Amino acid sequence: MKVKEIIVVEGKHDTQRLQKFVECDTLETGGLCFDSSKLELIRLLQKERGVIIFTDPDGPGEKIRRTINDAVPGCKNAFIARDKAKTARKVGVEHAAGKDLLEALTHLMSYERNPLQTISWREFMSLGLSGKPNSQDMREKLGNTLFIGKCNGKTLWKRLNMLGLSCEQVAQLLKAAQCLDQ
Repeated sequence: MKVKEIIVVEGKHDTQRLQKFVECDTLETGGLCFDSSKLELIRLLQKERGVIIFTDPDGPGEKIRRTINDAVPGCKNAFIARDKAKTARKVGVEHAAGKDLLEALTHLMSYERNPLQTISWREFMSLGLSGKPNSQDMREKLGNTLFIGKCNGKTLWKRLNMLGLSCEQVAQLLKAAQCLDQ
């Protein structure tokens, strides 16, 4: 697989792992401590070749993703499930299997600043995706099904709207993932 966009990752081990399976160029943030000059470089690369953000499925990785998406509109995002990118002690892109990395790179998502609301917060709540004892598990299964990562309620609601999914479509996905009664 060859990727024309620059893939933004957290560190050199992520780069090494990706380049075993994908012909690509990467830019490493160096973790959370990247500065405005790195954001400027990402902004330039987005204009020239496009950018795919592929950070670790953990808190720091999500913070890096949010920072870049807020500063550089139009980036594509690749997500990998936490259980597909971990060892006994660590979690990260560098620990994922090649097939899982390739799958993540075929299911990209772009953030829009003001997406249309295709599912209301009330509908989201009525599906049990927030405020119920099993909401977290449901959100994780749905996030894995859609390749958009594990998220809290508000983030999942925003991502569902970015994907343009209706309440009925989400309900069908939840049924397929065995989160709702048939």
